[in-house]
Amino acid sequence: MAAVAVFALAVVGAALYTQHAWDMLPCPWCVLQRLIFLAIAAAALLGMLWPLAGAASVLALGACGVAAALWQHFVAVSSESCDLTLADRIVAATGLDGRFPEIFMAMTTCADAAVDLAGVPYELWSLAAFVLCMLGAGLAWRRRT
Repeated sequence: MAAVAVFALAVVGAALYTQHAWDMLPCPWCVLQRLIFLAIAAAALLGMLWPLAGAASVLALGACGVAAALWQHFVAVSSESCDLTLADRIVAATGLDGRFPEIFMAMTTCADAAVDLAGVPYELWSLAAFVLCMLGAGLAWRRRT
């Protein structure tokens, strides 16, 4: 589970790097996915103490992340405005966008945030990372049962 935690944190680090070094501004769904990756990292670390609960939490959070990435790819990216979506509401409810705006503030619309990285839409890279986190949690679950 430690590898899952490190990987999830590395994904957030990569997102922050592309935001600040390459001016790839995040939309609300991008920010929500960052938040989910941080929650996965926390659940994976807790999974070192409570393996089955941690693995189950990572699997559930990973499924939420997959859903968010798919929503961004198929729905939000074609929307002119993504104001007041579920992603906006969740991020605003945490208050993190006000406390840590450089990490959690949505700075563009989903349509404007649509970017390819190595020919693949950015949100699909995120989806792949969520799947890898889930696979890691699944392996941890299998080892414990």
